[in-house]
Formats: sequence, C-alpha cells, structure tokens
Amino acid sequence: MTEAMDIDEPAPAPRQVNAMAALMAGAKAKGKQKEEAVDPREGLPWVEKYRPESLDDVVSHHDITATLDKFIETGRLPHLLLYGPPGTGKTSTVLALARRLYGPMFRKHILELNASDDRGIDVVRDQIKSFAATKVLFSKGGFKLIILDEADMMTQAAQGALRRVIEQHTKNVRFAILCNYVNKITPAIQSRCTRFRFSPLPESEVARKVDDVVEKEGVTITADGRAALLKLARGDMRRALNVLQACHAAYDNVDETAVYNCTGNPHPEDIRTVVESMMSDEFGTAFTRITALKAEKGLALQDLVAGAYDFLETVELPVQSRVYLLDHLGQAEHRLSLGGSEKMQLSAILGAFKVAVELSQKKSLK
Repeated sequence: MTEAMDIDEPAPAPRQVNAMAALMAGAKAKGKQKEEAVDPREGLPWVEKYRPESLDDVVSHHDITATLDKFIETGRLPHLLLYGPPGTGKTSTVLALARRLYGPMFRKHILELNASDDRGIDVVRDQIKSFAATKVLFSKGGFKLIILDEADMMTQAAQGALRRVIEQHTKNVRFAILCNYVNKITPAIQSRCTRFRFSPLPESEVARKVDDVVEKEGVTITADGRAALLKLARGDMRRALNVLQACHAAYDNVDETAVYNCTGNPHPEDIRTVVESMMSDEFGTAFTRITALKAEKGLALQDLVAGAYDFLETVELPVQSRVYLLDHLGQAEHRLSLGGSEKMQLSAILGAFKVAVELSQKKSLK
C-alpha cells in the first residue's frame, strides 16, 4: 500500500513550472535593469542634456526666477515677455516654469511654437486660438501655457491678431512670449505682458556651468583653452556648450588652438600679426602679407576687423588716433555686412591705420 502511495505521488512538475517562472522573472528583471541603466538623455546634444530642470537650476537671473516663484505660489501668473540675446536662458526658464506648474507631464498642458517657422496670421487664428479656447480641468491654476519662441519674427498682422486672442482667452491660457529684440514686438502686446530682460550671462556663471559639464563628460581641457572658450562665448551659454562638445569630439586635448580651429575664429596671434603689419609695414607689403594670411588660414576680413577692435584695447594710442581708427573700422564692418568687396575694404582699413599712425606721430612731436 505504501509502495502504491509512493508510486501515485505527483512528479516534480510544479517545481519545473516554478523554475520556469523564476527564469522568466529573472529575465524580466534583467531587462528592467538594462532599461533603467540606459539614460534617455545620453544621445542628446549637451545643450539639451544639461538644460535646467527647475527654476533653481537656471544660471544667473536669480531675481527673475524668484519673481516667477512668487507668481506661482500666489497663483497669479501674468502673461510673460522674456527678451534678450540668444543663449541667455529664456527658453530654459519658461520650460522650467511649465515643469513647476504641471509636473513631469507638462507637455500636455503647453503649446510651444517657434515663431520663425509659424509666424503668419493663419497660425494665430487656427492653432493658437483653438488651443486657447479649450479649458483645462486638472491642472494647477486651471490654465494652459502657450510659448511663442522668436516672436519678434512674427508679422505685424499676426501680432495684431495675437493681441485680440490674449484679451479674449486670459481665463484659459497664459502666454510666454520670447524674443531677442523687444522693439519688434508691438506696444499693444508689450503692455499686456510682464517684461523680463535676460542680459548676457556673466563669465563666472558660464565658467561654473562649463566646469560642471567638463567634469561629468570627462573632457580634457587646458587653462588657455578654457579661457578662449569663455571669451568666444560672450555670455552665450548655448554657444559655450556647443563649442565645447565640438572640440571634445574633434580633439583629445582641448586647448586654445583647438577652440579657435573649431569655431573658425582667427587666432589671437594672427590678429596681432595683422595689426602690427598694418601699423609698421609699407602699404603694399602689408596688403600682400595680410591677403596671403587670409588665404592660408581661411580667415574672413569681418572676423579680422572684430579681432582688431579687441586688440586695439591693448595698444597705447593717442585719443585722436584711436577715435579715427575705431570710426573707420566700424564703417568697414558696415560696408562688409552690406556685401562690400573685401579687397577694397582691406585697402580702406590699411589707409585708416596709416593715417592713425601719422596722427599719433604728429601728437608725439608736439
């Protein structure tokens, strides 16, 4: 009887099922670990990868972010007009504001339009008006957010239509209007918004962010390369990070030469050579030497003019000579921007330098 009972005992099939379930569970866990290990921001450009997530992370502009915090806390967010040079944090600030208002799913509550692409009156009448006419139910404050980037590119007719939409749908939406040149926004829209000016970022703030990115990405950068990067950025954080990423991709060691080669800007030594040649060499010799240098290094005269302007700050000149030179450099740059011939403008700049040297010599003789 005992033997029969032993024979009738079930085979260890459940163990096999349990083992299979454990195997499947282990495979799923490994898959989840792999998914968690992959950073979704890893393949992004550094400008997007290190974009501020919150208002506290926005570089500089602490007065502006503190004011926006107060608006959110009191639930009285007005329409916003943010203006200033590129790369100073306007878009980052607005996106951080939206994330603070609506949480991780903030994209569902905002309409983001780049006005350099969508800038006609039809966009205002169709996309913006239809989005503004619908009310949102489950969100803090009960309103949605419309972000108009590069709004200074909108036509006057579109801005006129936008003014009416802002008036009619303030209960449902708030507008965040971003632009580089506030004088291109009609006064009617300016008067309906709270204005914030984003000035160029201080070099110390750009340096702090650059150092953070350098440490996280393992970039090998020299002291002169870092100084050149900060100088060329001119308060533009986007430009600083883009140049840093390009240099890191092209060179193992990011030094001053690598930064100037990546950006295509003339090296300071080339600027020194050009200015010293114009001041000391004979006219024909200087013209030939500078033309050869431009062809060899692939330099544009407009970049040389900008570099000469910075270099002249380090040169001792009488006031009359300096004013004369700066006036003619400005005129040459203006003519180049209008499509003037580089050879003719180089001749004009050379002539201006020769006259400035003569003026300084006469001043010293007196």
